[in-house]
Amino acid sequence: MCSTSFVTLGRAQLIALGCPDTPIAVIPHPFGLRTRDEVRQLAAKCVDDIARLALGADRNVAERSGAAGPGVVACAANLSVAEDCYAFNEECESRRWGDGLPLIPPTPERVERMLRGTSRAPTEVVAHLAPGFGVASIERIAINAVMAGCRPEYLPLLIAAVEAVAERRFNLQGIQATTNPATPWIVVNGPIAGQLRVNSTLNCLGQGAWANATLGRALRLVLQNIGGALPGDMDRATHGQPGKYSFCCAENEAESPWAPLHVERGYAVGENVVTVIAAAGTLNMNSHAKDANDLLRVIADSMTFPTSNDYHFAGEPWVVISPEHAEVLKRGGLSKANVKKQLWEQSKMSASRFAAKDYDRARHTRGGELGRFTRDTAVPISRSPDDVGIIVAGGPGTHSVYVPTFGQTRAVSRRVGA
Repeated sequence: MCSTSFVTLGRAQLIALGCPDTPIAVIPHPFGLRTRDEVRQLAAKCVDDIARLALGADRNVAERSGAAGPGVVACAANLSVAEDCYAFNEECESRRWGDGLPLIPPTPERVERMLRGTSRAPTEVVAHLAPGFGVASIERIAINAVMAGCRPEYLPLLIAAVEAVAERRFNLQGIQATTNPATPWIVVNGPIAGQLRVNSTLNCLGQGAWANATLGRALRLVLQNIGGALPGDMDRATHGQPGKYSFCCAENEAESPWAPLHVERGYAVGENVVTVIAAAGTLNMNSHAKDANDLLRVIADSMTFPTSNDYHFAGEPWVVISPEHAEVLKRGGLSKANVKKQLWEQSKMSASRFAAKDYDRARHTRGGELGRFTRDTAVPISRSPDDVGIIVAGGPGTHSVYVPTFGQTRAVSRRVGA
């Protein structure tokens, strides 16, 4: 069942699930602007359509899982294309293998060199990636890493990121096919960040660092080329965002007054870990506040906006605190738990700020959690302070960054292997 604007997504999803001929009941789009009586009429017609279509539908549709299973897959086939780089990129454009930027041809020699970065077998299956449930083998990940410009030593980190996004609680199915601008953000912790020169300081969320740019880009190519989230087909983002090209940084552990993210999440200090987060965008927060409580007040106020998915679904918002702001909080004697609690308490938003339609939606999604839900209800941004994510990153300057999320997602961390 699809609205007219999403029939392409529905058909692509059915093809991925192995049942391309399954009929689709179509509802006129948009139906969110219609009256209740109009929606009731559309629903009645849709029920009739579903009943009629179901009589001829194939009931032997095999279920597919988004989780990785043990096994291997055949090696990738070779494709002969012109040696010229421009010709190769034109071929990629025609086949929709790229992201709109020039790609490096993944010749057998380059892929073999990339595979030297890991001890894992090229045919090993890492995951089946939604929404197309493509098979992400080590070799296929390596091919996309070559195209993105990665170095062989980056491959284990990229593999760990692919494993992380495939975990159910990350909700890759929703993230890949949503109209929201959600995209995976990779955060790197441990000695590997320094070894690979993953930028954690000045301009860490921007351009200029080879590792940041190519790792984030490689994950996006994997999600598109293996996961099947082609823009306009299964990727239905209304606008998207620049982070969908690449979104990767390291935590600035050296200038953080608190335990780093991976230690907070149960790993040892010396372990190498990647964490993937479904970021909906970034908001720069420039404040010269020198009082810790005053600084947290304005950060919490910046986090509070009624169109945020985090408020609708009790999400997992993130704050990237700059070293200068972290120093203010340290001088104020605040632990990371203190910061989370204050941000959570002070970012509660009156339900009256929702648009009328969004108020009804929030009452439905949060009512069970919050109890009696009225326009006076103070809606928290997440279920508990523990769900507010914090890292320290960036260089000098009185700026921090708010990163709202897709809402129906949870960050996933994975240890980087060999």
